[in-house]
Amino acid sequence: MTVNRACALLLATLCWSTASAQDYPARPITIIVPFAAGGPSDVLARNLGSAMSATLKQQMIIENVGGAVPLGIARPSRAQPDGYTVLVTHVGIATAPFLYRRLPYDTINDFEPIGRVADVPMTLVAKKTLPPNNLNDFIDYAKAHRDKLTYGHAGAGSSSHLCGLLFMSAIRTEFTTVPYKGNAPVMNDLLGGQIDFTCDQTTNTTQQINGGTVKVYGVTSKTRVPSLPQLPTLDEQGMTGFEVVIWYGLWAPKGTPKAALDKLNGALRTAVQDQTFNSRMADLGAFPAPLVNAAPEPLRAHLKSEIETWGPIIKKAGIQPE
Repeated sequence: MTVNRACALLLATLCWSTASAQDYPARPITIIVPFAAGGPSDVLARNLGSAMSATLKQQMIIENVGGAVPLGIARPSRAQPDGYTVLVTHVGIATAPFLYRRLPYDTINDFEPIGRVADVPMTLVAKKTLPPNNLNDFIDYAKAHRDKLTYGHAGAGSSSHLCGLLFMSAIRTEFTTVPYKGNAPVMNDLLGGQIDFTCDQTTNTTQQINGGTVKVYGVTSKTRVPSLPQLPTLDEQGMTGFEVVIWYGLWAPKGTPKAALDKLNGALRTAVQDQTFNSRMADLGAFPAPLVNAAPEPLRAHLKSEIETWGPIIKKAGIQPE
């Protein structure tokens, strides 16, 4: 931690009086989402912000920071630790250390965990005109057309990137990958036929699947998704053990006063039990975090566990840090 950063933390602590704790939050809170607007992370964060604002009695404003994942994650790490800036991000915070040579923040020490938000399965989807109609035929087709098939993802470290790495590893076939700055442009090009397939969260694909605008080959969770009951898992179709479920967490800058963290955690815990939030998540195929996980220490422990899990996977895939 730099001297300037340490001074800022000390100043923030000294300025956080008893009155401030009682009045918090006295103005809108900004939720940083390290992905472009319109993608699955953005959708989840907006629903979460709406649910938490009802408890905090303040508006929660979404600020999207597209581009490379570390750029968005770095923004709240440098923010004033006063409770008015928080971060909603997913497993990408655990994989970034292995995908980038240098990060502008310390993954473990620059953030205060508030709690898990939700878990989101992914779906393997393709442009509507792609010939195969089921997973096994798609795998055969992919192997036969590996030099022509294009896989779109939302950038290094994104959930779609990680899912694609695991899928290619599982079927022992590599494709041409096309990185984008967010999931929304990936979906736009998939719908337009500019790319052949992608792996994306149910929060971003459920509507397209139900509307018949994409071809779908399965869901990546071990069990079927209630909002897509007709859709089999990749595991039950023969890809035994294949599972990618994207977890989301809520964080604050290091040094945020405990009184603010406690209020934010209380609002999060209320949100994951809220009927409207649960209904919206169910419609999107997502699962709100159980109360035992919607807390700081479980999120801290989960982050460390995920770093240990994904590091070897990324290295084995031969991905070189950017």
